[in-house]
Amino acid sequence: MDKKIEEFLSNVEEKLEFFSQLGIDFVSFSSPSKESPFLSLKEKILHCQKCPLAQGRKNVVPGEGSLNTELVFVGEAPGRDEDIQGRPFIGKAGQLLTKIINAMNFKREDVYITNIVKCRPPENRNPHKEEIRECCGYLLAQLELIKPRVIVTLGKVAADFFIRSTSGMTALRGNFHEFENIQVMPTFHPSYLIRNEGNKEIRKMVWEDMQKVMAFLGKK
Repeated sequence: MDKKIEEFLSNVEEKLEFFSQLGIDFVSFSSPSKESPFLSLKEKILHCQKCPLAQGRKNVVPGEGSLNTELVFVGEAPGRDEDIQGRPFIGKAGQLLTKIINAMNFKREDVYITNIVKCRPPENRNPHKEEIRECCGYLLAQLELIKPRVIVTLGKVAADFFIRSTSGMTALRGNFHEFENIQVMPTFHPSYLIRNEGNKEIRKMVWEDMQKVMAFLGKK
């Protein structure tokens, strides 16, 4: 058998095994539609009991937006407002993120927005490593289905998931990194901008980061 064909089949087998481990049975080669597999994945997320966060949640927050987008925004975990409504980034930080997305010549529904962890940690603390480990398979499956060109990580926790580095956000942001052939642009979390509302330099840095994303996607 041709070596390229062997490599292709091996890659397909690995992906099928990955989805199988998540308990997702949706693979079909007859249609390019992403809707059916995403609905199957969403059902798995909504009924997940893999970690203790499931016990304290009101709602799971799988994510929302276009399944055919080139751009995905990833935060760390849902907050209070998100837990109540089951939607990502809808509180004050989410309203600011929406403004940033609009300024990039996108609409919120043009991109996909989600978090590494799909349930709210108590008191909005950072998710623990064990919680990330249990939940991250859902995010990886979402990315595998969407196949974006760019991921914008919001905050240090999200950046650390995609980028192996001991550097802080100030050092990481502003440069593209690569994850599974996807360009990753780390930037500050909108809540950090809100907490430092008077610091125009931080807002400037975030906008510079987004301009680079726009240029890469041909939006500038």
